[in-house]
Amino acid sequence: MFKGSNVALITPFKNDKLDEEAYIKLIHFQINNGTNGLVPAGTTGESPTLSHSEHQKVIELCIKESRGKSIVIAGTGSNSTKEAISLTTHAEKVGADAALIVTPYYNKPTQEGLYQHYKAINDRIGIPIIIYNIPGRSVIDMSVDTMARLFELKNIVGVKDATGDLNRVDQQKNKMGDDFIQLTGNDDNALDFNKRGGVGSISVTANIAPKLCSDFQKSFKVNSEKGNLEAERLDKILQPIHNSMFIESNPSPVKYAAKLLGLCEDDVRLPLVKLTEPTKEAVKKALVSANLL
Repeated sequence: MFKGSNVALITPFKNDKLDEEAYIKLIHFQINNGTNGLVPAGTTGESPTLSHSEHQKVIELCIKESRGKSIVIAGTGSNSTKEAISLTTHAEKVGADAALIVTPYYNKPTQEGLYQHYKAINDRIGIPIIIYNIPGRSVIDMSVDTMARLFELKNIVGVKDATGDLNRVDQQKNKMGDDFIQLTGNDDNALDFNKRGGVGSISVTANIAPKLCSDFQKSFKVNSEKGNLEAERLDKILQPIHNSMFIESNPSPVKYAAKLLGLCEDDVRLPLVKLTEPTKEAVKKALVSANLL
């Protein structure tokens, strides 16, 4: 259910307010181009600067517009356990298929603190939870042993792994088995991640290249030399885009790319800022190289 190409949706703004028209356009752009799952209100969706009402609104809109056409994995993480429970119970109530919950940032909890945080959320809800492990943004790194403990709970089903360490795929697979869903959060390592046992991605690039990302992931379903060769071909096309998306802080580059494609404005909320001119040129060049522009 949570395999393949899933998009970490950007949240479009106009005059510092949610641009609902552009957001709905983005959702259908994804659905029409084969994206498996939509992930609203995550880091790429600028969740740290969304108000609670905005956070709930983007999730509700995503569920409403994608009903029966795509799954929704709602971003409901927080460094406050109480707040994460509130956001996750709301997402469940309005029909989310699962929740993506980031490791608590800034607080720097111990491994036991991480376990108790996720357990508290698990015990209050009834939808699947995907752990989002991203040490580069949250400072802490959930260990494989802690993840294995959490996998014993009824709702913990997998991980969005943004450690950038491909060895973790092997370690997690060896510890938890094939039933533990492993999705990469690093677009640039998706090829090798899947080769090691991953089953898909939660992608930034998919915002602007949904068909390429979807076709890339689908090629892995064909257990053949032809399928692997096609995945490698598509990966070569996608790599320049992946790289350009992280020259400056995400989601500024992908929002600029979306603007170039006529999908939405490139407005971001402080403390994020719009791209510098050299990065704009790099993003344009990457889009042109993939025949997207």
